[in-house]
Amino acid sequence: MVLRAAETIGRGGNVLALAGRALLSVLFINEGVVQIGDVAGTMDYVRGFGVWPQLVPLVILVELGGGLLVLFGLATRVAAIGLAVFTLLAALFFHRDFSDLDQYIHFQKNLAIAGGFLALAAYGAGAWSLDAWLAKRAWKRGLD
Repeated sequence: MVLRAAETIGRGGNVLALAGRALLSVLFINEGVVQIGDVAGTMDYVRGFGVWPQLVPLVILVELGGGLLVLFGLATRVAAIGLAVFTLLAALFFHRDFSDLDQYIHFQKNLAIAGGFLALAAYGAGAWSLDAWLAKRAWKRGLD
């Protein structure tokens, strides 16, 4: 039964991989853009949690850059590992007050997102990605 389900997905797996990358990355791309628009506010926010505010430009780079890399499937495994680590750190720094149900839910959400990134790192971006296109191109050059 499981084997048949996997066979049924077939080439549809490429669509699923692309959709998964898009869904994982959109949150980070959006946050990066929002933070560019309010760097001072973001610095004040992180300062309130005891995080060094001078890290905000790096945070923006990780969120926006990593999100775009995952979306387009370029250096996907490295970007996915980076975003998984970033997401786990965000959970630990910003969502550790488990007496607040909202914070507990955000913590759990971050764990789930990090899990998605780790799966992406393990299995790659799929056929509809720049990683796959570059690998195919390099393989063809090797035949010349």
